[in-house]
Amino acid sequence: MSDEDERASKMKRKTGPDDSKAPEKKRQKTKDKNEEKSSAVQKSRAPDGKADSTKTKVKLSGKDKDKEKKKKDEKNNSDDGKNTSEIKRNEKGQLVFEDYPEFKPNMTPKEVLQAGSFGGTYFRPIYSSITKKHYKDVCQELPEDWLDGLNISKQVASSTYRENVNTYKVKCGGSLEMWESSGWIVTQDPYGWFQWYCRFYQGRRTMDDARQISRWAKCAGIKGRWRQNLITKVVRSGCGYDNSSVSPVVRQTLQHWGYKLTREDYKEGAKRVKLK
Repeated sequence: MSDEDERASKMKRKTGPDDSKAPEKKRQKTKDKNEEKSSAVQKSRAPDGKADSTKTKVKLSGKDKDKEKKKKDEKNNSDDGKNTSEIKRNEKGQLVFEDYPEFKPNMTPKEVLQAGSFGGTYFRPIYSSITKKHYKDVCQELPEDWLDGLNISKQVASSTYRENVNTYKVKCGGSLEMWESSGWIVTQDPYGWFQWYCRFYQGRRTMDDARQISRWAKCAGIKGRWRQNLITKVVRSGCGYDNSSVSPVVRQTLQHWGYKLTREDYKEGAKRVKLK
């Protein structure tokens, strides 16, 4: 046997009888992979050639997006099933919110409305420069009993400010435009603080709560600006804490923030007043 024949014989023994089929196996494997890819593509398409809805994310139209946003807003503004009768008062008559113990108004939103506030205009139709939207009939989201006995068109949603609607028969407060330009209005509550309070009282909780409660504290809290302002004026007038002739404008302002001066609060605050 020649050297070449011997080498050929060794190569044949080394590779074995099945090695001649290797190229065919490789082609079959490639074919199988291509078929799998083709099958996957076919499954991702519906019979009419459109993408299978089970495999793709559905794109919402502008109208559908608005509906989804409305549902989300309604959920955010709902009372989450909370019964407002569960909100208790402490021995001082202050409302108790267990998750925000520093927030202690002594008038509920219903009491603020029933007493006569905002010149009857708070829930009037408005255009918000913050949300770029028009709003009307917003008071319809309030519990019915909050509005019992009130003339909605004159005492709640009037476009005309009426001083005689207010408890102290005076005008107070800035315009919506002023609040917006000051940066105090946010999109979730385009009417402002009292709208936030109505929703908070009913159980809604949002990321804006801490800011709004801080605003309340600076106005009507223990050392709040307007609360202490009223106490100072009462002390210097020599009148009783509940004499409505002493600074009716400040009293009306505090009422809009859910607060009415009490004897106990007056005595405590009077200690900080410097007599002239």
